[in-house]
Amino acid sequence: MVLSGGEGGGLSAASQARRLRGPDELEIVAFERGRFTSYSACGIPYWVGGAVPDRDDLIARTPEEHRARDIGLRVRTEVTEIDTAGGRVRSRDLETGAESWTGYDKLVVATGARPVRPALPGIDAPGVHGVQTLGDGQALIGTLERTTGRHAVVVGAGYIGVEMAEALVGRGFEVTVLNRGEQPMSTLDPDMGRLVHDAMNGMGITTVSGVEVTEILTGDDGRVRAVAADGETYPADVVVLGIGVEPETALARDAGLPLGSYGGLVTDLSMRVTGHENIWAGGDCVEVLDLVSGRRRHIALGTHANKHGQVIGSNVGGGYATFPGVVGTAVSKVCDLEIARTGLREKDARAEGLQFVTATIESTSRAGYYPGASPMTVKMLAERRTGRLLGVQIVGREGAGKRVDIAAVALTARMTVEQMTALDLGYAPPFSPVWDPVLVAARKAVAAVREAGA
Repeated sequence: MVLSGGEGGGLSAASQARRLRGPDELEIVAFERGRFTSYSACGIPYWVGGAVPDRDDLIARTPEEHRARDIGLRVRTEVTEIDTAGGRVRSRDLETGAESWTGYDKLVVATGARPVRPALPGIDAPGVHGVQTLGDGQALIGTLERTTGRHAVVVGAGYIGVEMAEALVGRGFEVTVLNRGEQPMSTLDPDMGRLVHDAMNGMGITTVSGVEVTEILTGDDGRVRAVAADGETYPADVVVLGIGVEPETALARDAGLPLGSYGGLVTDLSMRVTGHENIWAGGDCVEVLDLVSGRRRHIALGTHANKHGQVIGSNVGGGYATFPGVVGTAVSKVCDLEIARTGLREKDARAEGLQFVTATIESTSRAGYYPGASPMTVKMLAERRTGRLLGVQIVGREGAGKRVDIAAVALTARMTVEQMTALDLGYAPPFSPVWDPVLVAARKAVAAVREAGA
């Protein structure tokens, strides 16, 4: 068994396969181009911001620990070619430049995703940082500690953008977020994104939406000094790119492996690459089935990567497992604002040709009379004719974000909003009003469905 990629999905597969098959039954060789393995990339913004004190707190298992489990892990070694006809991969040692071929009977592609880095003037200037790996995080921390200026610009207002804005505020920087979209968090509908925009501005983060970055301006020393966007200039002693990621599948494409419309590898439910009996793929380099729309999507999340790895490892190790798909659940925060979503947005539903109704309610995280109750807004989409739940978005303070899990389960079960109103959820004044906010939204959605059908 050979693995290309040694982070979440790849080494999760290796570990699961090793649980099922000993070293005498299955040899495992894993190639990883970085120095670190099995770490939480999602935790990097919190390490940068100081909430996580040490880099090693993000590492679940070191290379030495993997090797102790009889996994032949080679770090700082990159797979450069896949020869499917010959059943082998070419690898290059990034320290020495030496190349070699390794044969496989089972191959796992777990090459992850690459950050979007537009070809702008000055994009490679010192002080401009992407945030994808532990090395990226360490480099950014070094810049933050060395710079004497206190102006930071974040390009992009998705999950990484808003999380990095919070991290930079925590380090005492004046933060400007430049966003091409109508509102921050394009994974939300614009009316819910507006709540995030207002809250970020209220926290002292300057959020500029609807602008296109055109250039990174530098000083005489070559370092970043400002960011230009639509004729305006924003001072910057450090720039963080949070524009999103794309599947890292150039190697797979060159090998003739099938890619979907988002550029990710196409697999079956067992995570086996379509048309290739002995090749599996998982993590951020694959496309997955959206259980709500029925179409394939690219969603880069560590939760999916680790599940993919468990499935792949079980199948390679002689067992059987499947990954049925996702409903598109994600949660994030900026300072004390929690942001969550699952299922379809309005524009997603329109793109699928669905007729739908929406319901938006305002409630509180606890009983209104109980100390610490905080406001939240819940938006729900339901199919007009059937009442089937299509999506939920939540923006609020403490206690808001994880309520999206109720909706994620309901979406997976293909429940109607009327069925949701009967869910037996836990209640006590410190945790919820008598009617949980998600159920209040469901009741309002039921009324909207009935009114639309009248």
